[in-house]
Amino acid sequence: MRRLEHWQIISVALMLYDFAAVCGAYFLGLFLRFDCVYRAIPARFLNPYNKFILPYAAGCIVVFLLAKMYNSVWRYAGYIEFVRTLVVSLLTSVAHTVLITVLLHRMPISYYMMGAFFQFILLIAPRFGFRFIQVFRQRHEFVEVDAKRIMLIGAGNAGQMILREMTQASEVSDRVVCIIDDNPNKWHRYMNGVLIVGGRDEILGAVEKYQIDEIYLAIPSASAEQKRDILAICSETNCKLKQLPGLYQFVVGEATVSAMKDVSVEDLLGREPIRTDMQEVYRFITGKVVLVTGGGGSIGSELCRQIAAHKPKQLIIFDVYENNAYSIQLELREKYPELNLETIIGSVRDSRRMFELFGKYHPQVVYHAAAHKHVPLMEDSPCEAIKNNAIGTYKTAYAAMVHGCERFVLISTDKAVNPTNIMGASKRLCEMIIQSFDMKIKAGKAGQIPQLFTHDGTENADKDGTGKVFEDIKTEFVAVRFGNVLGSNGSVIPIFKKQIEKGGPVTVTHPDIIRYFMTIPEAVSLVMMAGVYAKGGEIFVLDMGSPVKIDTLARNLIKLSGYKPDIDIKIEYTGLRPGEKLYEEKLMAEEGMQKTDNDLIHIGNPIKFDEDVFLGKLENLMLSAYANKEEQIRGLVKDMVSTYRPEGEQAAAEALRSA
Repeated sequence: MRRLEHWQIISVALMLYDFAAVCGAYFLGLFLRFDCVYRAIPARFLNPYNKFILPYAAGCIVVFLLAKMYNSVWRYAGYIEFVRTLVVSLLTSVAHTVLITVLLHRMPISYYMMGAFFQFILLIAPRFGFRFIQVFRQRHEFVEVDAKRIMLIGAGNAGQMILREMTQASEVSDRVVCIIDDNPNKWHRYMNGVLIVGGRDEILGAVEKYQIDEIYLAIPSASAEQKRDILAICSETNCKLKQLPGLYQFVVGEATVSAMKDVSVEDLLGREPIRTDMQEVYRFITGKVVLVTGGGGSIGSELCRQIAAHKPKQLIIFDVYENNAYSIQLELREKYPELNLETIIGSVRDSRRMFELFGKYHPQVVYHAAAHKHVPLMEDSPCEAIKNNAIGTYKTAYAAMVHGCERFVLISTDKAVNPTNIMGASKRLCEMIIQSFDMKIKAGKAGQIPQLFTHDGTENADKDGTGKVFEDIKTEFVAVRFGNVLGSNGSVIPIFKKQIEKGGPVTVTHPDIIRYFMTIPEAVSLVMMAGVYAKGGEIFVLDMGSPVKIDTLARNLIKLSGYKPDIDIKIEYTGLRPGEKLYEEKLMAEEGMQKTDNDLIHIGNPIKFDEDVFLGKLENLMLSAYANKEEQIRGLVKDMVSTYRPEGEQAAAEALRSA
């Protein structure tokens, strides 16, 4: 014999109760009509009641079953269950009135009215009684020892949804004890029994008064700047901060406690995320062979993810580090099993490998993300920066040009502007390389671009000596320049988090050092847009808003981790590292700015330089780098990059200005 589930046993018990309740409701109506004296009830009313009530009660049970009144989880009963019970009770009461009057006898009006009323009350009582008891206990009993006291910021619809969920969920012991909202019309009023104490100015005082443990920010429509200002106040407390991710979660009905996420330091930057219409980008990528160099890195891997999602003919991941390349390969193959994906290990320094790659796959679009980016390490190994960044870019660009590539997108950095370190100077060399290629191609002189070798040159582009390979070259070269990327390899935030986990100290190079920041998806969106907008030779620049002090960033991260800066976690200033500037610039002053269709994306006008002289000096730079002549390399770079001012010269200039 099949054993009944617990809920089925409860349903059977509820049916028996309903049967008795329906019978009792109308008897109670008749009993009250005659002043609660049973003997006073006339037989002309009592007999019709006795004949009709049992069939009617049985019919009610059938109607209740059809209305699925025995399938609800009544411990979570809400508005829908209430309305359903009301409608079903009303319909059956109307049926009772009509049928007993037509078939048997007309009863007193008070019998119909009181019977219907008592029927609804008796039906609703057991279904919502347990729910009301739970709410009452949560609000009036002592809170569990480990329960958290919550401050809710936002008395709008999203806040109400979260508050209602916390009030109704019996398994949640945490409770909202006060609400903050900037609308004065709501102050000192109650929402679901919780006091709205005031605006954001009351946050610090309310945290202390109500002994708050956590703060929930539930204003999905707030701008990034508004959230930053509120969270900046909250970060002055020792409370853990959570927020509803955005307006989308509210619109789709996901404004729930589980949807709340921890506030990240990115939320304190106070800049709206860059939103771009990527449809044109995706149309450009669809059906094309796309190569991403450095495809295993933080920027490269995100490029691969976005490209893979929009049906390229083939995606080629190229990286020298096999672990990263293998990781993104596994991820993409699992998510996009139909994707034509190739993962190739190799170095952009190896021109033979690059010629082999381009000759076999003929990529139409190249996103060149392969580079050494760590400033202090490159300052210690300047020849490696030149080999990998400058010469690697040159060899990749040359192979792309002679193999019919349509677009070549170089990923650059704001450190290329007036560089004080070899890494920034090497990236400026990369920009000058792609600008030189562009100028030569537009002048119809692609054949004059020297091909650089560090071996016998078996991959010579012009093997037959006719120069035909340089005819009808149409590759468009473009650079994309942006600042520091949050969450990328080498980003300060992961470093700070590790230092905080160890109990400190958190190391900041200088109390006044500032940087521009953007997220990886924003950076990748810009890079991909550049591939569409390129006409050749541009340096695209993202307007990254106001720069952020690294010291402020570190202090906010400590606060978000639940500690007090300089008390729980010490901050140490270690001094500027070799080649490091106090601030980064997005454009050289002489470059100027041109607008694009996107107000947050600009184009820098190319700085004039003699590309023939520049290209002529590259071979000597390459040979010196491969000979590891570190004592010469900075001088050669300075000769080629007029804006490069090594650390010593920069310090001397600043000292002269201060004097």
